[in-house]
Amino acid sequence: MSPPSPTASPSAASAASRVLTGGRRDGLFYPPTVLDRIERAMPAYREEIFGPVAPVLTFRTDAEAVEIANDTEYGLTAAVHSRSVPRATALVGRLRTGMAHINGVTAQDAANAPFGGMGASGNGTRIGGTANLDQFTQWRWSTAPDAP
Repeated sequence: MSPPSPTASPSAASAASRVLTGGRRDGLFYPPTVLDRIERAMPAYREEIFGPVAPVLTFRTDAEAVEIANDTEYGLTAAVHSRSVPRATALVGRLRTGMAHINGVTAQDAANAPFGGMGASGNGTRIGGTANLDQFTQWRWSTAPDAP
């Protein structure tokens, strides 16, 4: 397994059916990039991309959207956007990700919330907030009488 790429690999942009914007490095920066008509065999579909890259895939049903989202070894975070919060909540419940957001961005930082991914994503655990009590300590119960 190769490590995740910090940005879309050159092959991801060149293999896309259509680059709507971005796609080329500008010195040390990688501009926001939208890749359209992505297919499941393409690197932009298979790789976990850490950068301003949005691979676009279309779907017709909620079941197909869940299948696409779960068709990966990665599972760090996801976002579902919908006019119907109950529908989005039902979809989020079917996604294999460590974090999920409804009508929000996938990169949110809350110091009180556990952080981690599923599968090959994240750190393999849930750390942060009160989860640290379990992650970084061993619980021990001790008793002592009132007098020796």
